[in-house]
Amino acid sequence: MSVFERTTQMRLTRRGFLAGTGAAAVAAGLPLPALAKGPVVVGTWGGDYQALLTANFEKPILEKKGIEVIHDVGNAPPRKTKLLAERMSRRGTLDVACLSDIDMFEMSKQGLFENVDPAKVPNAKNIFKALAKPYAIPHIYSGKVLVYNPSKMSPTSFSDFLDPKFKGRIGFADGLYMQVIESAALVNGGTMSNYEPAKATLTELKKLEPKIFPSNETLAAALKSEEVWATVMWRARGFMWKKAGIPLATIAPKEGATPIIFDAAVPKNAQNKDNGWAYLDAMLDPAGQVLFADRMGYVPTVNNAKLPDDLAKEIGFTEAEQEKFNKPDYEYIAANNAALLEWWNKSFKA
Repeated sequence: MSVFERTTQMRLTRRGFLAGTGAAAVAAGLPLPALAKGPVVVGTWGGDYQALLTANFEKPILEKKGIEVIHDVGNAPPRKTKLLAERMSRRGTLDVACLSDIDMFEMSKQGLFENVDPAKVPNAKNIFKALAKPYAIPHIYSGKVLVYNPSKMSPTSFSDFLDPKFKGRIGFADGLYMQVIESAALVNGGTMSNYEPAKATLTELKKLEPKIFPSNETLAAALKSEEVWATVMWRARGFMWKKAGIPLATIAPKEGATPIIFDAAVPKNAQNKDNGWAYLDAMLDPAGQVLFADRMGYVPTVNNAKLPDDLAKEIGFTEAEQEKFNKPDYEYIAANNAALLEWWNKSFKA
């Protein structure tokens, strides 16, 4: 049974029960029973992320409030498609949608989300101001860096990947096509609002036979076996891989790291908004955020989550690195995403 079918069945069953008890109450002259809120349906990626949501936020916080959670698991593209397909529906499938900041911005331009109400999400007051936005809460963040095998190479820039001595030893996860394109643009005169120069860089890199992997997991396996020696990836993911025993180091490239934020929002047509807001509030719990950082390497987004010094040094960014952050131009990416993906598939991957 799909998440939608299960959720619908649960709500129909509950509605039928309430209708029956309500009719009985009216007949007996008694007050009507309060409406049950039902489960909260959360659209997320699954895997380690879902497991940590359950362990660090759902069980210790939401279960104690009697809130049942149903996960609608999948990658971002089908989740975005679902949100768009349901936008004219009065009753949507999701109560909480989890997306990267780029995808969340694109969906927010369609007017799909409620603005975050501080009264309903009390922990929102602790969000770092630089990460705050009206339509979503920032859950965790990291930055795009170079991840490499220090026994094989010591890159300081994406341009180092074009050295012929690394032929066949550079690999990328297909899902990070936009991040690779951005990196290639910045070393060839591009800006965060112009990725066109990336095409010349990647056309040159293609001659050196870079490998494209279908997932982060397959890329990790290639790094572990030393099939490839370097990639572009989130520092948090590099931290996880290093903890798993893969010989890796990370460095913010001299052209600057790019922050990535993973957000959560409540759709305007969510069927259970109250529990959706409760879920967002739980995601900002400082204890849970510290546990997330220790396991997955993502930096907390709230100012009351204090990391141990050694962990903060491993997964965070220095003040100098933060000053050089390349801040995404969400408008540019939203307008050019489809065309750049087509070029990636047809001209670079092919």
